Amino acid sequence: MYDQIINDLRTAYDGSAHKRDQTEKSAWKLEARQDFLDLLRQEGKQTLLEIGAGPGHDGRFFQDNGLTVTCADLSPEMVNLCRAKGLEAHVMDFLNLDFPDAHFDAVYALNCLLHVPKPDLPAVLQSIRRVLKPGGLFFMAVYGGIEHEGIWEKDYHKPKRFFANYLDEQIQAIVAEIFKLERFTAVDNNNEAGLHSQILIMRRT
Repeated sequence: MYDQIINDLRTAYDGSAHKRDQTEKSAWKLEARQDFLDLLRQEGKQTLLEIGAGPGHDGRFFQDNGLTVTCADLSPEMVNLCRAKGLEAHVMDFLNLDFPDAHFDAVYALNCLLHVPKPDLPAVLQSIRRVLKPGGLFFMAVYGGIEHEGIWEKDYHKPKRFFANYLDEQIQAIVAEIFKLERFTAVDNNNEAGLHSQILIMRRT
């Protein structure tokens, strides 16, 4: 199931890469990104891995603000857009992060892990934990507030994308099995499907 979903997502995001490169970010995303940068600066963190990096807007932001940034995305077209912005970028999926153990001070994952099938999420979180240094910080944002798993029928991408969504208490309990959860924030996006953004900041102990 994971492999098929990854293949479909790669096709969907390859096809939408240039459109997404031209799309402005929502205010909540900009605020959450700045808050995480402020935290990284407070703790003297230097190296950051962004997974599901998309066209590289966030990676470029962190790099412009002094961090050493590595980007990973399953879409070759997205990776090309990252590289065009002067970013180190690699084609990789969540379960196959080809980096050494304890390599990064921080990992940033904005609205990408919501594509992971629910049975696979613990293994993906362990994959992320492996590349984080002890004491490293992990930013994760997903859409949740409802229970759902499957293709989102109203999706405009081709093929339609797979999503997994959790209630607030569910996602917090899952990540707390693997990381120390330091902060959880729910952000109302006025989403017609009843979703809101779940922002989690965690630490590898």
